Amino acid sequence: MLGAVETKSVSPVFVGRAGELTALTEALSRATAGEPQALLVGGEAGVGKTRLIEEFTARARTQGAVVALGGCVEIGADGLPFAPFSTALRALHRLLPDELAAAADGQQGELARLLPEFGDVTHHEPAAEDSTARLFELTVRLLERVAADRTVVLVLEDLHWADASTRHLLAYLFRTLHRGRIVVVATYRADDIHRRHPLRPLLAELDRLRSVRRIELSRFTRTEVHRQLTGILAAEPSPVVLDEVFERSDGNAFFVEELIASHECGTALGSLSESLRDLLLVRVEALPDDAQRVVRVVAEGGSTVEFDLLAAVARLAEDELIEALRAAVGANILLAAPDGDGYRFRHSLVREAVSDDLLPGERSRLNRRYAEALEDAPGLVRADARANRLATYWYHAHDAARALPAVLRASVETRKRYAYAEQLRLLERAMELWDDAPAEVRRALRPMDYAEAYPSCGCDPDTPLSYLDLLAEAAVAARLCGERERALKIGKMAHRLLDASGDDDPLRSAWFWVERARLQSNLARGDGWDEISRAQELVRGLPPSAVHAVVLAFAAGWGMLRNPGADALAAAERAVEYARLVEAEGTELAARLTLGTIMVSAGDTENGLAAMREVGERTLALGQFHEASRAAVNISSALEGLGRSREAVEVATHGIAMARSHGLVDSAGWVRANLAESLLSLGEWDRVQEECELLLRTGAAGSKPGGTALLQLAHLAVGRGEPAVAAARLAEAASRYGTRDPIPQYTLPMTHLTTAVAAAEGRLADVRAELAAVAASGFPAGTHRYGWPLVLVAVTAEADARGLPAAAEGRAAALDAVRRSVRSLAAQAPVWQAYALQVSSELARAEARDTAERWAEVVAAFEPLDRPHELARVRHRLADALLAEGGRREEAAALLREAHATAVRLGAHPLREDVELLAARARLPLTAPDVAEGPAEPEDDASDAFGLTPREQDVLRLVAEGRTNRQIAEELFISPKTASVHVSNILAKLGVAGRGEAAALAHRLRLLEPTA
Repeated sequence: MLGAVETKSVSPVFVGRAGELTALTEALSRATAGEPQALLVGGEAGVGKTRLIEEFTARARTQGAVVALGGCVEIGADGLPFAPFSTALRALHRLLPDELAAAADGQQGELARLLPEFGDVTHHEPAAEDSTARLFELTVRLLERVAADRTVVLVLEDLHWADASTRHLLAYLFRTLHRGRIVVVATYRADDIHRRHPLRPLLAELDRLRSVRRIELSRFTRTEVHRQLTGILAAEPSPVVLDEVFERSDGNAFFVEELIASHECGTALGSLSESLRDLLLVRVEALPDDAQRVVRVVAEGGSTVEFDLLAAVARLAEDELIEALRAAVGANILLAAPDGDGYRFRHSLVREAVSDDLLPGERSRLNRRYAEALEDAPGLVRADARANRLATYWYHAHDAARALPAVLRASVETRKRYAYAEQLRLLERAMELWDDAPAEVRRALRPMDYAEAYPSCGCDPDTPLSYLDLLAEAAVAARLCGERERALKIGKMAHRLLDASGDDDPLRSAWFWVERARLQSNLARGDGWDEISRAQELVRGLPPSAVHAVVLAFAAGWGMLRNPGADALAAAERAVEYARLVEAEGTELAARLTLGTIMVSAGDTENGLAAMREVGERTLALGQFHEASRAAVNISSALEGLGRSREAVEVATHGIAMARSHGLVDSAGWVRANLAESLLSLGEWDRVQEECELLLRTGAAGSKPGGTALLQLAHLAVGRGEPAVAAARLAEAASRYGTRDPIPQYTLPMTHLTTAVAAAEGRLADVRAELAAVAASGFPAGTHRYGWPLVLVAVTAEADARGLPAAAEGRAAALDAVRRSVRSLAAQAPVWQAYALQVSSELARAEARDTAERWAEVVAAFEPLDRPHELARVRHRLADALLAEGGRREEAAALLREAHATAVRLGAHPLREDVELLAARARLPLTAPDVAEGPAEPEDDASDAFGLTPREQDVLRLVAEGRTNRQIAEELFISPKTASVHVSNILAKLGVAGRGEAAALAHRLRLLEPTA
């Protein structure tokens, strides 16, 4: 009996695929040389993807590579999230146990979410926004470290069945893998990827990455089918068989195997059904009855079924089961699992055909058997797979009473693994089962066992789980997995249920309004204040509670970013008080950090900083690394806002190290953006470039930290005289921030840069328009750190344009806008006091009333500060004022030399040009003179340094007044042609492109004023 079904259908000869195999082996060579490789292999079902991968991995092993394979579990089987990664890591753990443990580098508790063999999972931070990204970063780092000294091939098969968490992790891996001798190959079934398939967007995203290569397998040609049949039959196929097989299979390698296997079993090729399912079932139906029964059981059990579980469900005697399995394996329908602990189908197409052939009642009965067997003996499957498998079996058994608790337990397990997309799917399944489950089952469920999103209300512990608890869990899971539209719909559904029930539950309603406020901002549909206001109104007058503290803390956080005034301060203080009363330490710490930040903005500097530092230390001690990173962000930002840039750099450097060590990529991005801002202030411009470019290569590049990095690069470009580059960077930054939720810490720096670019390009009207818009709305409290630099750019542009006829109109209004802005800006720290003096002096220069004494005061204010670029600028201004007033040339020369040295070191070309022009006009050397030579000779005339003749000086004065060539000719009694020649000579000598630039330069360098 067994002999009749033992067939050989797999060709021992590897047929075709020379180009594809070459591409894979070349990738292996590049990876061995230290260049990570990422490849996607696609093709229709049965075309030969698995055989290609087997051939490639065999060659990789012969070259000394370590190969780890992991396959996605079929969606219908509801497998574990991250299943292929867990399987591949388990293979690495088996092959390289010591190396993998060393690569985990103290993060075993986090990585245990993917690989339970690492030990117990560390406590997770509830609803931490970057918990998933943190796990992804640690996984990438683990693979990079393992592949540092050896070549690793990581194969992830059947992406068309991948769960959302697996897809997200793969995308992150492909985007961020930059080091290590590693090849990552992922396969997928191309014919399954319909227009709405969840893998389709991922494939489109990966196609845009230059580092990812995509390989598509085509069907075999007739010649290749001939070679395949020859290998299978170990003889030449007859022309009739070849023609029939090629025509019926259309070159699909697996169909070729099935057709010839059926033919070898005695079935005439011409009598085979045209139905693919029927074709695939031919050899199954040729098996003995017990073997067919076992095959049907395996088809419903999942991608792989453990032997002991299979024995419990099949209910055959051990000898009968083994004989049945021997027949199925001999017929090449089932295979032993790679780890030797179970069985799977050789090809998923056969499994699908067998599963589809089951009767509805038969499928439910098999799933019930699986569930009962697993409940009776939980050890039949791995502990990390048990909850999901049990939930799936009971759900497909159509037993709501047993399925609801099982699905909820599985949702808790997926939440612990940060697989929020799978948690959401399970919670939606629980909501589907809710009404069908008996009331006594629902009453037995407790929130403490299944829910953590909605804060504990302190009510009776016997209070049963409610449908609203499920909605709260689902809303948070949807937000954390990026399904924000779905989260918003769930929140609206909750409010509809609350309204319809008539129950007075203001706390729960307020909590859902806070969730909706988060989503309004995340979806760029507003700032969320309306929702926050509704939540505050609902809790007003109620006793302290955890929800009340959450509402107040969120309102305070909103105010900290958008309006850090008295209301935000009061909300933060009450949030701390209420959270402390109800012992909600997580909320209390978040509120204390917000409170400290607002205190610094309000001028209570040292107390605010002390409060923030306490939170940072406490959150680190508690293992709340997300909040600890937020403390590093806020402290470094506050220190920079106080002008204490050296301290800010120290805090930021430690914060980046801490965030990166725990895989908090987004948090590290925020801190690194702050670091770049402080380095810019300190004049470490080359490091600014390095830090910003590093940030823009990380996973934080597409979010607001990336926008802040782009702003720092734009500042750098302005300082280096590249306004077009600055404008491009500014546009990129604006795309990161959005427009629906204007936050001053983003909008004011963008306005500052827009103004600076306009000033650099000589667009004075645009400079005035930008300042006028800001002055009209005023500077919110606590935004002086952004306001002073903006106002300085505007007033400097006015001072540089003084005397230009084209700048006269609107000048009075522009200077009035400067004065109004100054009155609304605080100057609480020495750095802003120095800025205030500089703005005042530029305002005086704009009105031709600045003095050397005034500029000396500004220089003295900046000298103790670590602001080299600003100091160099005001030294240049002081030197200019000294030369204008006459005398003190040696002092002016020393100032210009210091300013020039700083400009050269920074690469600040506009400042360098201004200094060099002033030195040339005054005939002052920019290198220290030889003492023996004595002081430099004073120039005879202000314009002699440019070689202007007396007549050209007369012409330049008239050009500066806006006269045309004809008007100049009439004024000086020369011909218009002669006037034109003089103008051309002047432009050439001054090195400018037009009359406007010549006039501006003349005014700026006082070329039309005698130098004493």
